[in-house]
Amino acid sequence: MIEWFTELLRSNTGLMFFLVLGLGYILGNLKISSFSLGPVAGVLFVGLIFGNFGFRISNASQMAGFALFIFSVGYQAGPGFIAVLKKDGHKYFALSLVVAITGFAIALAWAVGLELPPGMSAGLLAGGLTSSPTLAAAQDAVFAAKESFPDGLDREEILTNIATGYALTYIFGLVGLIIMVKQLPKLTGLDLAKEAKKFHTENTEDALSPEYVTMRTYKITDPELVNKSSDELRREYWDDKSVVRVLRDGDRLLFDNAMPLRLGDIVEVVGSREFFTTVMGKIAQEIHPDQNTIVRQDSAQAVVTNKNIIGMPLSRLNIAKDFGLFLLNIRRGGKIVENNKDITLESGDILSVIGTPSQIESFGMYLGYVERDGTKSDIVTLSLGIAIGLILGTLSIGIGNVSVGLGSAGGLLVAGLFIGYRRSIKPTFGQLPEATRWFLMEFGLLLFMAGVGLRAGDGIIDAMREQGIIIILAGVSITLVPILVGHIIGGKILKISPALLLGAITGAMTSGAALSVVIKEADSPVPSLGYTGTYAFANVLLVVAGSVIMMF
Repeated sequence: MIEWFTELLRSNTGLMFFLVLGLGYILGNLKISSFSLGPVAGVLFVGLIFGNFGFRISNASQMAGFALFIFSVGYQAGPGFIAVLKKDGHKYFALSLVVAITGFAIALAWAVGLELPPGMSAGLLAGGLTSSPTLAAAQDAVFAAKESFPDGLDREEILTNIATGYALTYIFGLVGLIIMVKQLPKLTGLDLAKEAKKFHTENTEDALSPEYVTMRTYKITDPELVNKSSDELRREYWDDKSVVRVLRDGDRLLFDNAMPLRLGDIVEVVGSREFFTTVMGKIAQEIHPDQNTIVRQDSAQAVVTNKNIIGMPLSRLNIAKDFGLFLLNIRRGGKIVENNKDITLESGDILSVIGTPSQIESFGMYLGYVERDGTKSDIVTLSLGIAIGLILGTLSIGIGNVSVGLGSAGGLLVAGLFIGYRRSIKPTFGQLPEATRWFLMEFGLLLFMAGVGLRAGDGIIDAMREQGIIIILAGVSITLVPILVGHIIGGKILKISPALLLGAITGAMTSGAALSVVIKEADSPVPSLGYTGTYAFANVLLVVAGSVIMMF
């Protein structure tokens, strides 16, 4: 039975790969107390086991995963990359550079001191920093190399050295990183939750999100309200943003200037939570709505492309009164702009609104079109973007006897950054819904990681026997020292907020797993702002580091 199943896997690479993927996910999700390996480490482990029995996937399959992963990373980071450049970009770039250079120097020192075989230093650097982009760039440099390799080694042997070094250090790098981000606040006497709350209070952006908007139902019982005109009601009680609907005689009507209220009217109001606590609770009796009459509320983004709308003041739209929609915010060029009635709409502005699906559709048709996440993907831009990135990766210039270029990893990252940034400015370009982006990035990474594990599995037992312990210790030093150096320089010299610093360090090491730990310790998503700040820079710098270290 075992022999039959083994032969089945050898004759069906697709079956073998998805088995590695599924088992890796199961292993990665197993928890010991509050710790779990995560899917990347789980797939790597299972890949090592299968690789030890000689299973492989093709280089083309691994390259496809690599391309999807790196391009998606760039696409995801594109909008934030430009935003970070404009605000405190120098601080986050400096921190990313400190972490990358420190890790690079330590990995190189270990490689020279231990006389590691070619490629092992790159695996050491990538595993110690838990950086998949570094690993991808190092392997890409081997694939792209045209010259003969040192010591009579062939391409497969060097790739195996990279994969083995990575496999030996990645798990301990990940565990060490998570332990450090949990313990550093305690060691330095920092109350991370308190700092995050303080930062959030001081830096809250003037914009609402859907969870802060709600609909409540009231019954008119105050005779004084009946005697007031609609203008008086709006001026005294209902702001321009809140949406008011009156249920009368079985009809649902938008409140307008020609509609006086009556005693017994049922009024639905869509507004911010603050509005209900400061206004509505004082003038009307809140009731439980009839479940049969509740109208489903939806949220979406309406994009301005109608030439007749461009240049129009927001006040002329009367979004709440004429369309029955609650305006959450307006985004322009990837940033939220001040939401006031005098702002002039521009082409490409994105208005986030809440209302009934039919009202949103009508509003979207009036402005231009409605964009809902998860509707469709621009496969043309995705495919051509990856193709252009790969072409960019082939370009190089000669410096002495060394040929220097972006490589496939750098080219794909640049293409992804550009398309992601252009998408934030021009929403009609390069649409990839969020769910699609995350799937492509994760699936591409796991496909690539399965290939790494399968390749490393063949020689990992011998590597462990020869110098496994010292390689693991080297990886631990590459993990811990950059964290400590980054924490000191980031806090003492760059003056990065304590609420953001640990998130920024995990971003400099491109570790989403460690970020989740920081967020949990802070009991707030605030540290993710620091992660975004360094993440885009780190992807570029660590891709370069993965290519450069292969020269030594």
